[in-house]
Amino acid sequence: MKKGTFARRNILKLMAASGGIGLSTARMFRPGAAHAAGVSAYDPAAKFELAVSEVELRRNSAGRVLMARIYQPKGQGPFPTVLDLHGGAWNGKNRLAEEPMDRALAASGLLVVAVDMTLAPEAPYPACVQDANFAVRWLKANAATWNGDTSKIGVYASSSGGHVAELLAMRPRDPRYNSIPLAAAPNLDATVAYVAMRSPISSTFSRYENAERRNNANMMKNNKVFFNPWETIHESNPQEILDRREKIGLVPFLIMQGALDDNMLPAFQEKFVSAYKAAGGACDYQLFANSVHEWVAEPGPQTDKARDTVKEFIARQLKA
Repeated sequence: MKKGTFARRNILKLMAASGGIGLSTARMFRPGAAHAAGVSAYDPAAKFELAVSEVELRRNSAGRVLMARIYQPKGQGPFPTVLDLHGGAWNGKNRLAEEPMDRALAASGLLVVAVDMTLAPEAPYPACVQDANFAVRWLKANAATWNGDTSKIGVYASSSGGHVAELLAMRPRDPRYNSIPLAAAPNLDATVAYVAMRSPISSTFSRYENAERRNNANMMKNNKVFFNPWETIHESNPQEILDRREKIGLVPFLIMQGALDDNMLPAFQEKFVSAYKAAGGACDYQLFANSVHEWVAEPGPQTDKARDTVKEFIARQLKA
């Protein structure tokens, strides 16, 4: 028996208590009626100047003010809206982590809003997923302030932020994730229309086992701080959610994966993609040659390709 599997016997009990599991077959939630409304035109080749501003999102349980950074195209609009969820192994980084990507997307005519999330030393899982769920509802209520159109709100996310985004999309009405009230708009939900990701942690336990094999003490520590109690590494594992055939949301995904990624191995990602498609979800998967886990952090042709790939994916979703 592999290390950690002893805790699996507690998973079904935990899921049953939360109301988050259905063991028969994977089924879909469809986006809400708002997504059926008209969507603003989007041309991924367009070029806009940007106005960048920051506002307070909320204060978390540790007392830290979580901020939202807004990249607003200067134009007539309204502009389709994208929420950015940062990576950092659940333990680090903030809303600035993907600024080059955020600027590139916004300059093509998208309102991009990058938000801080609670870090694991402040509060473990599911705190950051709760932040993301709140941010979707908050953005639906407030995006018009910055000339944003939320009829098809989407998400861009990286690494551990991709893990958060997958849970957000797959469990949009999970009562645990919806637990932070939005007093100004209590009836809004956290459904999204699509998710584009770079190197998402789609299999949390496989990634942890890989860190063990590589003797990556820092990565193992990051996991143990975030997944506390430890069995939540299985309960919140997107791969295992599919394997358990939970009743989930199945919005279109884009997954961009570095071929040289030794953090989230391509084989783990490809297994998730296959399972997501088998469950009935649409998933565009692109493997980037000669690219490591965070290849988009450096300028270059593969980074340019990643930006173009995200823009083209978003354009297709907005036309769908």
